[in-house]
Amino acid sequence: MSTTLHTRPATTEPSSPAAGNTRGLLPVVLTATFMTALDVFVVNVAAPSFQADLRAGPAAVQWVIAGFALALATGLITAGRLGDRYGRRRVFAVGLALFTLASAGCGLAPTAAALVGARVVQGLAAALMGPQVLAILRTAFAGAAQARAFAMYGLTMGVGAVFGQLIGGALIRADLFGLEWRSCFLINLPVGLAALVVARRCLPESRAPQRPGLDPVGVLLVTVSLTGLVLPLIQGREQGWPLWTWLCLAGSAVLLVGFAVHQHRTGATGSPLVDTRLFASRAFTAGLLAQLAFWLGQASFFLVLALHLQAGRGLDALGSGLVFTSIGAGYLLTSTRAHLVAARLGRQAVALGGLLMAAGLGLLGLTVHMIGTTGSAWWLAPGLFLDGLGMGLVIAPVTSVVLAGVEARLAGSAAGVLATVQQVAGALGVALIGIVQYGSADPVTAFGRCVAVLAVLELLLVGLVQLLPRRAA
Repeated sequence: MSTTLHTRPATTEPSSPAAGNTRGLLPVVLTATFMTALDVFVVNVAAPSFQADLRAGPAAVQWVIAGFALALATGLITAGRLGDRYGRRRVFAVGLALFTLASAGCGLAPTAAALVGARVVQGLAAALMGPQVLAILRTAFAGAAQARAFAMYGLTMGVGAVFGQLIGGALIRADLFGLEWRSCFLINLPVGLAALVVARRCLPESRAPQRPGLDPVGVLLVTVSLTGLVLPLIQGREQGWPLWTWLCLAGSAVLLVGFAVHQHRTGATGSPLVDTRLFASRAFTAGLLAQLAFWLGQASFFLVLALHLQAGRGLDALGSGLVFTSIGAGYLLTSTRAHLVAARLGRQAVALGGLLMAAGLGLLGLTVHMIGTTGSAWWLAPGLFLDGLGMGLVIAPVTSVVLAGVEARLAGSAAGVLATVQQVAGALGVALIGIVQYGSADPVTAFGRCVAVLAVLELLLVGLVQLLPRRAA
């Protein structure tokens, strides 16, 4: 028998006549979600252009990517608590404004150092927004409406990730106003400003009933420990795993244990950053494990596929992005109906998605083995389409299951933990798959080994899903 955290009504404190009106809520929060997902992937396409334009060295290029990821991963848990304390709409709006401003800084950066700095600020801003989006969806909707809202959230995340390369390649190819790579960042300005204008009117304010403390010791411990974990995962492979990476990982493990002990003790007498009662919910703990398995494979698959298409097959960024649309087609087909499938099949909807992804990856490996690197890349489309079908059945339902049984007052904390697991799993997956990818000089062998490992991860997801409650709480 599982232990669940019973749902309470969201605590809403109207601060405008429109508070509580959810009519325009989804477009606003999903716009921010799309901007964040797009900027995670579009920078990979823009890298060759800004490297040449700003005369950036390899280290600077790495930090344009790593700075964003590091700031995002280390800030999510603290950002979730800030939303619980100061109001999720308020913190979301601050994050959106900062993200828009940082995007301008990226697009106007005169030097590589300035671009790195702006990307770090972008990552911090994305961290402020991410947990608020999940908490707002959790507290503003209930029942079938909540399932539909999470389905749209999953759809938006997937579209931003899958089509990021295509959008970036198209923007660079179009060279609007002679901006070339800068348009990949400056496009966020009109979108972000428009979202800011309507956010106050459309987003209801919510926060924890009793304003929790910030737990400065907890903030310090989790920030330093996550930095020590994520930084070597991002930089380790590129630098050949020097001694400092292993020292950071060891120190991170010690600090994470210290953080967990501190949170447990603080929960008995004060206001912890992460309420350990969350982990009494089987849906939450098993859901986090399922999220870990899924995101271990997801970010690494996009990397492996991009490397195979561009380095292995010689496609440019736009051509590679077009092949990615095969995943997008499958994803769009199932993600818009995932909540209906989940309502009928419960947790087995996620299991079905995992099986479809494993089958798609297996088909990809077989196809590449048959055609090598000389056949048309479009022979990969059936396997990619099948993988996309599975993705669409996983992202939204598993997120919904994790958060559905969490008390509204703990929504920010839970969302911060969930988003952190996603980011850390992505970084860990990329680091691990890099070992497999670069273990062979032959692109066909390397790709085949990678998709085999990733297929095993999807089968692990199928097994972990069986630990979830049969139905969301």
